[in-house]
Amino acid sequence: MATYFPSGQGLADKRKWYVVDAAGQTVGRLATEVARVLTGKNRPDYTPFLDTGDHVIIINARQAIFKGSKAEQKVYRHHTLYPGGLREISVTEQFARHPERVLELAVKGMLPKNKLGKAMAKKLKVYAGAAHPHTAQRPEPLTIKAGA
Repeated sequence: MATYFPSGQGLADKRKWYVVDAAGQTVGRLATEVARVLTGKNRPDYTPFLDTGDHVIIINARQAIFKGSKAEQKVYRHHTLYPGGLREISVTEQFARHPERVLELAVKGMLPKNKLGKAMAKKLKVYAGAAHPHTAQRPEPLTIKAGA
């Protein structure tokens, strides 16, 4: 008996496209399921050092929700590399300006921090509204049950 071992050839041809509706979904729970699909952990041929994941399109990012006190307490920080350049923006401000950026950061934080993770993150497309330009790829709907 031989164990099946996927080669790196033809991985891009086997990738599927999924569309996820974020309306009414909790941001963190949605991000974990999307990260599983991007890494390929939902597939039987998952290999840790190969990018076996699929493409994911998230629509209606503006209608995603935060549970608990995250809407008041969560803060995004970055530094401008100038003295005194620490900038902070609350999640409610960021969500009002760029709701797609909030979901992108949530998913990217759950991916590996290496070249493989960067390749996985490129397969994520997030849109604030219901329209997306990827209808030619015929994405399948991916249902994520709304957790409590």
